[in-house]
Amino acid sequence: MPELPEVEVTRRGVAPHLDGQVVVGVALRHTGLRWPFPEGLAELLRGQRIRSTGRRGKYLLIGFDHGTLIVHLGMSGHLRILPRGTPPEKHDHFDLEVGDQLMRMTDPRRFGAVLWHGNSEGVVDEHLLLRGLGVEPLEPAFDATLLYRMTRRRSAPIKQVLLAGDIVVGVGNIYASESLFKAGINPRTPAHRIGLVRYERLAAAIRETLAAAIEKGGSTLRDFMAADGQPGYFQQSYFVYDRAGEPCRICQTTVRAIKQGQRSTFYCPNCQK
Repeated sequence: MPELPEVEVTRRGVAPHLDGQVVVGVALRHTGLRWPFPEGLAELLRGQRIRSTGRRGKYLLIGFDHGTLIVHLGMSGHLRILPRGTPPEKHDHFDLEVGDQLMRMTDPRRFGAVLWHGNSEGVVDEHLLLRGLGVEPLEPAFDATLLYRMTRRRSAPIKQVLLAGDIVVGVGNIYASESLFKAGINPRTPAHRIGLVRYERLAAAIRETLAAAIEKGGSTLRDFMAADGQPGYFQQSYFVYDRAGEPCRICQTTVRAIKQGQRSTFYCPNCQK
């Protein structure tokens, strides 16, 4: 599944082609993706100017004067910028046409979403899918003090607390494993047993890991590609993720894999006490 870095790479890829442009056409194929397409979406968007292209967690937010288009890539979705008139293929479900180009959403497994939040419904942060999200990890509000304060009553393993998304958003499975390694924290450690000093290391590791992944175009796992069709390269520098049985890049101890909440967690038993 595309995580925060992949979604941010996608946002940066499509934004120069969308911001300030007027929508000249909308193509909706089939009836929807994970949820049905909003009724009358083509009429809502046609002729409207795109004011902004943002992101909240793993959701892309395309802003108009009268509301926000919410796009989620699901398990296998991606967006591309193509010449207008490019014939669709089997798994191409949504086109947003601007000028002589279009933004096309391709989603083979159809777990993604294209939704609409009108201004009459309130600010977009109050949308049902967004209202429970934690702080953005690359913004100033995210720091060690927040992590420490919000975990005093959390006995769940720190890896699971990071994935929950209600304290900090967008730290998915790959980047949680990598960040915990950099911080020297065992992923099974109960969150409330981690002190402020170790949370300072973890907050810094999360910011550094996500920023590095964005810089390298994200990770290419299965179907992810950037808006220009290029893969990401961060997976080439993984310290522990998907490296079970291989030597730790720091101490040469064998990297281990365990299951936490039906997800694979990778860690070094020597570096992460």
